[in-house]
Amino acid sequence: AKAAAKKPKKAAGGSKARKPSGPSVTELITKAVSASKERKGLSLAALKKALAAGGYDVEKNNSRIKLGLKSLVSKGTLVQTKGTGASGSFMLTNPGKYKQKAPRKKLVAKKPVGPSKRLAEATATRRRKDNKQCSKGAKKPAAKSPK
Repeated sequence: AKAAAKKPKKAAGGSKARKPSGPSVTELITKAVSASKERKGLSLAALKKALAAGGYDVEKNNSRIKLGLKSLVSKGTLVQTKGTGASGSFMLTNPGKYKQKAPRKKLVAKKPVGPSKRLAEATATRRRKDNKQCSKGAKKPAAKSPK
């Protein structure tokens, strides 16, 4: 009788794997390496400092960082300039691909203003003035029809 009175156990709600919010470790690593301006690459210690400054928990996810570095080296995204495994220095293989590009302004060469251009601008300003006068309440003169 007591067993029936107990509530039935709920199914395990945490069985599905949770997707962590935010960018992946490999994306964070590539951003950190691309942001560094070291000639010989970014060391593992400097990489961890950069990730920690960005708000990533380095102590908790140390093994993920090492696995991410190894996978990026095997894919060819990073090149290991010093050391073996996950230690040493790393730099991007194609740095232009990962740097953020600033939008460029198109430079247009100014052409000398000729007489026809000046004439067109003058007529355009006249039209604007005429339109302003008409919009203020003055009516346009009606076209007379030939009789």
